Amino acid sequence: MATITLELTPELEQQLRDEAAQQGLDPNHYIVNALKERLRPIPHPISRLSKAEADLLQNINLGLPPQRWEQYHALLAKRRAEILTPEEQVTLIEISDQIEQANACRIQYLIELASLRNTSLETLMQELGIKAPAYV
Repeated sequence: MATITLELTPELEQQLRDEAAQQGLDPNHYIVNALKERLRPIPHPISRLSKAEADLLQNINLGLPPQRWEQYHALLAKRRAEILTPEEQVTLIEISDQIEQANACRIQYLIELASLRNTSLETLMQELGIKAPAYV
């Protein structure tokens, strides 16, 4: 079984302990049960995607690895603090270029999927829960 460590405020920790005690449960079991209840899968109607749609959706969901995003955000923080080295500036630009390229590809895949579904890009993005950046 995997372990996740959470940082809770003392008030929230006490509330969890009190709720667990009221139900006669160990706090760990109470928390696991609460998470299971909260994360219970919502049944969705089974949709039949064509291979082309499935491939496009898979490509739309591609992105940078989490480590790269962490590096990007760390470099942005250094830039805001004005402590970014020239080498880090080069890396930040490289990551920014990768993000821009990935977003351009993602838009192209979205356009292809919208066309395949005979709908507009805006409608498809709404259906998929994708919001356009505020600066567009």
